[in-house]
Amino acid sequence: MSNTFSIGLSGLNAAQLRLDSAAHNVANAQTPGFRRQQVVQQAQPEGGVQAEIAAQRQTGGSLEADAVEQMSASYTYQANLRTVKVQDEVLGSLLDAVA
Repeated sequence: MSNTFSIGLSGLNAAQLRLDSAAHNVANAQTPGFRRQQVVQQAQPEGGVQAEIAAQRQTGGSLEADAVEQMSASYTYQANLRTVKVQDEVLGSLLDAVA
């Protein structure tokens, strides 16, 4: 697997985790004692990102923050998907030129 593809794929996975976490926060905002989830991302030395869910310390929801997070994660998902598509197109062009 190429480095560009794996970077794009890790970004897609991180964006999906952010979308899932924000949806979880919205669904449980009215639950007594609920602690919001937050996705923590860390850049990898070889490229890409590692993402994991962490619970926040304080209880309660923040629908505004979750709405912004959903929009941001959606744009990030689209950008990473475009990266993967371009990598596929470049590889296809390269194979056509060699054949």
